[in-house]
Amino acid sequence: MPETKQRNGIRVFHGFDALPHFVHPAVTVGSYDGVHRGHRALIERLVAEARAAGGESIVLTFEPHPRITLGRGEGLRLLTTLDEKIALLGDLGVDNVIVIPFDRAFSALTGAEFVEEYLIGKVGAETLVAGYNHRFGHDRVDCDALAATGPLKVVKVGPCTVDGVRVSSTLIRRLLEEGKTEEAARLRGVRLKSGL
Repeated sequence: MPETKQRNGIRVFHGFDALPHFVHPAVTVGSYDGVHRGHRALIERLVAEARAAGGESIVLTFEPHPRITLGRGEGLRLLTTLDEKIALLGDLGVDNVIVIPFDRAFSALTGAEFVEEYLIGKVGAETLVAGYNHRFGHDRVDCDALAATGPLKVVKVGPCTVDGVRVSSTLIRRLLEEGKTEEAARLRGVRLKSGL
């Protein structure tokens, strides 16, 4: 049975075994490292979609980060720990987080398998909220293809820009590596403490 914890009003499930019945679930899937401004715009839409349907918002995230499992994690410095990420998602009003143990077997799923077996089959998803460029499964299926083939309502959220710069976790990590902490903090949407 997955570990279930209540943190800041958010329920946390590890894996897909013994999930409860979710009410009209609206879901999103991603690493959400840093829960930056771009992520927040998407999460706000997720919460709004769930509320409009009288349902629950669910974020599916990965542990460890997929790049680590796939052998591309060398030098990867995550912006948040899993606990920090969950706390930030709770602050944004997310009802549930499902932590996916991201292993080689899981990484081998196609986008259609992931949607059918997990999002619909195990979570009962009715609405999928995704970033404009998000792709699913090892075959990199995009949201338009999913919307055309399945029963899910698919909501795409456009890119988030700050002062003309498209926000991404990769860019924020690079800025931090370059010592540009103020610029990174602006894209993350956090205030630096004085003296940092």
